[in-house]
Amino acid sequence: MLISLNLDHRDVLFLMIILGCSLLVMFVVEGFYFWHHLRPIKRAFTSNFKNKDINEAAFTRLFRFPELTARRIMLPHLWGFSLPAIFLSLWLIHAKLLTFPFSYVFYAMLASVIVALMHALIEYFLTVRTIQPAIEYMNGKILGESEVFLHNRRVRVTIKSKLGVAIVLIGVFPVVLFLLAAQVKIQQMTGISTLVFWKWAGIVLLITVFYSLLISRIMAKDIEKPILQLQKMMKEVESRNYLLKENVYTDEFSDLFNGFNRMIFEIKKHNEKNEKMLESFLMVLSAALDARDPYTSGHSVRVADYSRQIGLALCLQKESIDLLYKTALLHDIGKIGVPDRILLKEGRLSDEEFSLIKAHPAIGENILKQVYPISEIAEFLPGVRSHHERMDGKGYPDALSGEKIPLFGRIIAVADAYDAMTSDRPYRKGMQAEKALNILNDGRGTQWDTHIVDKFIGVVIEPKINENAS
Repeated sequence: MLISLNLDHRDVLFLMIILGCSLLVMFVVEGFYFWHHLRPIKRAFTSNFKNKDINEAAFTRLFRFPELTARRIMLPHLWGFSLPAIFLSLWLIHAKLLTFPFSYVFYAMLASVIVALMHALIEYFLTVRTIQPAIEYMNGKILGESEVFLHNRRVRVTIKSKLGVAIVLIGVFPVVLFLLAAQVKIQQMTGISTLVFWKWAGIVLLITVFYSLLISRIMAKDIEKPILQLQKMMKEVESRNYLLKENVYTDEFSDLFNGFNRMIFEIKKHNEKNEKMLESFLMVLSAALDARDPYTSGHSVRVADYSRQIGLALCLQKESIDLLYKTALLHDIGKIGVPDRILLKEGRLSDEEFSLIKAHPAIGENILKQVYPISEIAEFLPGVRSHHERMDGKGYPDALSGEKIPLFGRIIAVADAYDAMTSDRPYRKGMQAEKALNILNDGRGTQWDTHIVDKFIGVVIEPKINENAS
């Protein structure tokens, strides 16, 4: 703007004085706001990151710092400079110490706003980069609280907003600045009126604004779409749905999607390996338990197999059937806590001995609770604890009745009873299947769940009996 003006030496001198005074006010006001914005972060460093509330306030302020920097440029920086300059210029023009018209002050103010907007944009992106080492340092200092801060980091500006504003500012404001300077110069040279100048300049400006908005919208969508897809895929991963995504991109997002798909593939492979290892471990554990009594060898595996077939007959989800099978494998794990002299006794048990046998579901639950993390095995616990409950409430250990008994407990109870009746014991021969089924039928609604017994007999056992008979 100054280059567009024809100024004498006195005007230049007064403008330098105005510039110096305005800069002084700007530094004082902006410095005050800068230290105010920095205070929560400084408090965290001063306290050596010992106070959780101070740390959280520091993190929140650090993530807001780019936004606060842009605001600081547009408020104390801009107006701390502009207001003193405006008032001093108007006073000097009024006192006839400056020789240019009042309208030039207005043009200078518009130019200052435009330059400040561009400055704020640049400072915003520079601050985004600057705070990253500070975030890494603070994360290292507050490692134990990192999960809290991960969930609380909601202060953010979307890429769509940043890209849209940046493109509009870059596309429009240099044109506006050029047109303002051109108007001043052309008016000095030709005396053209402001209205005539802005008739054609306004058309140029409107076209520039239109295309800037159009390009920013197209580019924002082009970048936002793959980011939203990646966010959706990450939520699927959090829900343990490991789905591969078709890669339709030809730019850097192609590498991101390829990397994400490779990660999903490796996670699936790792999970499958862990599942097989867990199932093998459960099989070994149940086999070790059954090995204490040669007459019950394979009992846990047979009960697990019957339970899985009941789950299929009940149309349970695949995940539930897998969970049911693993629970059934461990249903008698509590017998580890029962002495051999009682567990392997061939005669009738005393009341005291039977009370120890009745404790094995609760013992099994307590054993499984020692697994860490408990979340990985928590769904096994209800079935293990409740597989000796009865529908009439006369079971153990909690005397639950009806639908209060967990579904897995009701299923395993039927499978466990049938295998116990049809397996050989040292004191008796295993029953024929028909006799065991009659006992199950007699216990429908009192000892066992009616619907589960019907499914077990009709879908699991009777087809096998008919097949063997044929």
